[in-house]
Amino acid sequence: MLSKKTKYGLKALTYLASRSENCPVQISEIAKHENISQKFLESILLSLRKTGMLGSKKGKGGGYYLIKNPADILMTDVMRILEGPIAMVPCVSLNFYEKCDDCPDEATCSVNKLMLMVRDANLGVYRSHTLADILVKSKGD
Repeated sequence: MLSKKTKYGLKALTYLASRSENCPVQISEIAKHENISQKFLESILLSLRKTGMLGSKKGKGGGYYLIKNPADILMTDVMRILEGPIAMVPCVSLNFYEKCDDCPDEATCSVNKLMLMVRDANLGVYRSHTLADILVKSKGD
């Protein structure tokens, strides 16, 4: 299941991408428009800023803004930043692989085979969609 952190992060990114100008937007505006707790949103936006997806400006007229073009923000990157590994079990993770303690042989493990298919299907969707794609879909175009 998608965490609220990731869901709200996607909503905030889409809101920032929908702005006609790439000017800083205050957290309070995003929180109000997307119905997200301001304190929770603050930590999400900070994570996105630390990874170079967002910039921020302090003071009057300050807030958060996209550093990258929405067409250059892959959903794989967003998901890994906010959600962590894309794979549901560590033995099929591309970036966070770990052998399962309870599995004697991955080659014959039915769970491993199923989770490889799930991971690949999810990656196919995430890799083929950007923030720009999500923005277009949210507008109903």
